[in-house]
Formats: sequence, C-alpha cells, structure tokens
Amino acid sequence: MTTACKQTNTAFDHLFLHGEAGLTAFRKQMELVTEAVLDVYEEVDQPFIGKSHQQVRAEIQAMDTDSVNGRALEDVWNELKDPVLKNSLHVSHPQSMAHLHCPPLVAGIAAEVMIGAWNQSMDSWDQSPAATYVEEMLVKYWADLVRFPEEADGVFTSGGTQSNYMGMLLARDAYCLKRFGHDVQKKGLPENFRKLRVLCSEEAHFSVRKSLAQLGLGEDAVIPVAVNEHHRMDPAALKDTLDEMEQTGLHPFAVAATCGTTDFGSIDPLEEIADICQERGIWFHVDAAYGGGLLFSRAHKGKLAGLERADSVTLDFHKWLYQPISCGLFLLKDGGHMRLLSHHADYLNPKADEEDGILNLVNKSVQTTRRFDALKVLVTLKTVGTELLGDMVDQTMATARFAADRLAGHPDFLVENAEPEMSAVVFQYKGSGDVDRGVLNRQIQQDLFTSGKPIIAKTVVRGETYLKCTILNPRTTEADVKAVIEAVLDAADKRTTGGDSH
Repeated sequence: MTTACKQTNTAFDHLFLHGEAGLTAFRKQMELVTEAVLDVYEEVDQPFIGKSHQQVRAEIQAMDTDSVNGRALEDVWNELKDPVLKNSLHVSHPQSMAHLHCPPLVAGIAAEVMIGAWNQSMDSWDQSPAATYVEEMLVKYWADLVRFPEEADGVFTSGGTQSNYMGMLLARDAYCLKRFGHDVQKKGLPENFRKLRVLCSEEAHFSVRKSLAQLGLGEDAVIPVAVNEHHRMDPAALKDTLDEMEQTGLHPFAVAATCGTTDFGSIDPLEEIADICQERGIWFHVDAAYGGGLLFSRAHKGKLAGLERADSVTLDFHKWLYQPISCGLFLLKDGGHMRLLSHHADYLNPKADEEDGILNLVNKSVQTTRRFDALKVLVTLKTVGTELLGDMVDQTMATARFAADRLAGHPDFLVENAEPEMSAVVFQYKGSGDVDRGVLNRQIQQDLFTSGKPIIAKTVVRGETYLKCTILNPRTTEADVKAVIEAVLDAADKRTTGGDSH
C-alpha cells in the first residue's frame, strides 16, 4: 500500500507547484504561456479580429473539450491560438473604447500569476495568514484616501455590482434594526417590508435594481429620481420624492448616488445629497466604481467632494486603477455595521477566534472563498506609484475632452455630453432626410465591431441609439480619436450611400 501510494504521488508531482518536478514544470509552462501571449500580441494591429458572433461560436464549438491521456501544453496553446486567443477582444489596444473595460497593467498581470500560484482563500486567517493583513492594510489605505474616520472598515469584492449589493444589504438591515427593532439576518424581512424603498438617479447602474430584487424587495422598490440636463441627480426632485413618500407612509432607507455613471460619467451632486440624507436620517451610499479613480487625479480630484460623507462607498479597481478583472472594494464608514452579515461556522471562523484577536475576513464578506486580489493593488501602488497613476487618469480625461470637442465641431454629429465630466463621450451620427437615426447608429456600431477596427459602444438616449467612446487607456492619443471618428463616418457612408469612404 505504501509503495502504491508513493508511485501514485510521483505520477502527480509534475502537475503541482511543489517539489523539483513541479517547479520545473511551472517554469516551462510559464515560458510557454509568455510566448503564446507575445506571439498573439506581436500580430495585433486592431482591437478585434473582426468576425460575427456566429463565426466565433462555430470555431469554439469545433474544438474538443478534453483529452483522455492529456496533451502537451504547447500543443494545446497552438490549438487555442486561432479560435480563442485571436478571437478575443484586445482591450490594451488604444482604439478599444467601448466599455469600462481597462487595459491591465503589466504589474497587475504579474501579480495575477502570484495570486494563482499561492491560491490563498481570504475567508479565514489560517488559509491566508499574510494575505489577511495585506487586505486589512489596503482597506485602511483606501478608507484614508476617501477621508473616512478611524472606525471605517471594508472588504475586497468582485467588483461594483457586489459592492453595491453589500451597500443595499447593510442599509436595509441597519434601517430595519433601528426603525423596527427587527433583526433581518435572523428573522427574515419585517411584516411591512413592501414599504421599504431605495432612491437613485435615472442614470444609476442597473446593479441597484438587481440588488433590491435579490434582497427580496423587488425592483419596484427602487424609485428613480429625475436628472438634470447633465445627467446628474436633481436634489430638488430628490426632496420632492422623499416628501411624497413620507405622506404615503413609505420607508426610504437609502439613497444611492452615482459618482461616474456608466454612460455619461456624470457625478451626482454628492454634497447636496449628503445634506438631504443627513437631515432625514437616510443611509447615503455612493457608487464610485468609475469615479473613484479620480482619487489620484491632480486636476479633477475636487469632483469627489462629498464622497467622505457617504455611509458606504463602492470602488472598482478593474476600471481606472488598471487591474485585471476582478478587483473591487466596498468601504463602510461605520465598520460596526459589518456585524449585520457576520455568521460563525465552527470549522471556519468560530467565536473563540474572534475572542483571541484572530481576524477572519469571512465575517466581512458575502463570499466565503475569495481571491487575494489585494495583492494586485499593493504591487501596483508600489511599482507604478500614485503620481503616475494620477497622470494616467488625467491623460484619459484630456483625451475624452478632445474627443468631445472634435465631435461637437463636426456637422455630422450630435454630442450628448459636450463637456464630459469624466472620460466617456456619448454622441450620435445625425444622418440626413428621414433616416431613422437610432437604427443607423446601431448599424454603425455593429459594423465597426465586425470590422474589428475601432471598438466603440452603443447606448440609448431618449429612446434612440447613440454611440459611446469610453476612454480608459492613457495610451489612446488624439490621432486614435481622429481615426475612430473617420471610421464612424466611413461606416455611416457605406450604410447610407453604399460608398467606400466618407
């Protein structure tokens, strides 16, 4: 039996990062991975290869999923090169301007290798002895940047959606405990839960509605507040809505402001909203998944005034901190509210650990097993530095302003946010005659994507499709912006006249 076990273990040695065989295999496979990535990127001259979704799907489905006896990694990469690697979106290309999908820093990519190699699980200290305190240190670092008090706390998350969910969860449970003396964690929703409401702007991220649905309150519990011409929440409309709720016996337990809307990059008036929430005793949550990147900006940091007055804040590092997905943070002004989601499991985070001063981060998260994403942020802060990070953010802001000015000065375009608050520019090709602008602009966006050259996004404004450039890459130049505009004009010309150029 002992001999058999030894033989079996020897057969597995090269598959794991331990021992001479495993370390040798790791070194060789990392070299192969590096070569595979470089091989593809050396040929990349546009953001996407330019294929339809049907073509990509067919190529993926033509592959075998597994092998009985295994194959050499080099052979596997060669097989995956065309259908997977080449068919992927190259977000590091300076003309990839569609979504809040950033080019990852090389430092972050390198840290990802370490995260995978060490495979720490962030739920209990005995699974992540050093990583636990790295995360604790970085939570404190970001809380200080936001100017939260000493009792603030937080936890790394998968991104903005999870952070917004945590904000709504804790706001609901804190309100029910304070207003009704009702412990939702133990007893479920209170009898009058159908009267609970959250307010956010019409431009807020969909994750606010999604969170309320998952929390058992339903999407209808989210009350949209009108925005002004700059797509920011209107404080007067917020007051009026709250007054109406008070008269009808509803229970508004949170206001979710947005610091950087997905489409327009608009920042709600945080100071004014904070005043309203403070006067009425309402939880103030700020979704700064996008706008939080301005914390390092020298030219635009003032736009975050009022962020420090929030009860909870969403930050997202796989946007303007240029981290590989996933990497987000949820911050809480009063860390004591974390108790509202804490649960003790004897095998994982027993109360005795807490009494002994052992920090088990599962007490602060809606996840159990969780990645050591804080390492990417630490490595980035140390190797890149806050000054250069701020320069990168400011560079994208300047490029976005150039794009808005260039589009606004062209007779064929309407620009929805001619003075972009952040790095997103929303515009529409006008067309001529009785052309359906919405249909035409949707076709333009799709044609550009399947051509694979400039990649831009689409959205809907007042019922019509508009185009959108989200500029997150500091390497995107004014020349890239001009090339994108020319590509839009060419695509429009082909759709309207059948010509080859504008």
